[in-house]
Amino acid sequence: MKAVILAAGKGVRMLPLTNEVPKVLVEVNGRPFLYYVMKNLERAGYDDFCLVVGYKKEKVMEFLDKYNFNAVVVEQKEQKGTGDAVMTAEDFVAGDNFVVLGGDNLWSVGDLKELNKEDDINYISGIEVEDPSRYGVLVCDGDNLKEIKEKPKEDFGNLVNTGLYKFTAEVFDALSVVKESPRGEIELTDAVSMLAAEGKVKVIKIKEFWKDMGTLDDIKPMNEFLKRWED
Repeated sequence: MKAVILAAGKGVRMLPLTNEVPKVLVEVNGRPFLYYVMKNLERAGYDDFCLVVGYKKEKVMEFLDKYNFNAVVVEQKEQKGTGDAVMTAEDFVAGDNFVVLGGDNLWSVGDLKELNKEDDINYISGIEVEDPSRYGVLVCDGDNLKEIKEKPKEDFGNLVNTGLYKFTAEVFDALSVVKESPRGEIELTDAVSMLAAEGKVKVIKIKEFWKDMGTLDDIKPMNEFLKRWED
């Protein structure tokens, strides 16, 4: 299975550390965070990688050389959203099934394996949280996704999107007709919602763990988690 890792962002919530490196390369537990993301993918059976880069792309190239990861690198020339980032990987995908994930998040090997499915279905991973108002909430009918409610004020449940997906190539058809959001971006979740409206997306619940590394406040707990986890 192919894996597309989104690694183009600067990470303004992690300044000043991201003045020197993109957010996926901020160091935790003695290594760039992206190391743990890619190692878990390898352990879960993924061996064909594409990194979508942008900000300080040369640093990502240096990282790949240093840690001997073999990956195709494609550039997102403008920060125009996650949907735009995925579209830059279309040639790499070449019509195959593939997973998409953010390089600033960590999932367990077991949960990554759950997405390694060679079928003609699209999947989105979800996890139950106490406060879903900060996330995209997954509205489901059984294990079928009906729609995604972004940061809702109303109660649509507490199952939220973790940003880990498995797609068939038909996601590119949906992305080609997605209109820019109010913030001027092509949102991957809009394409997912289009496929969901056609009954083409199923939800898989995270069983082990999902960890976000989006802000400076996340570094200390992530460091402690990785120390325990590697032991």
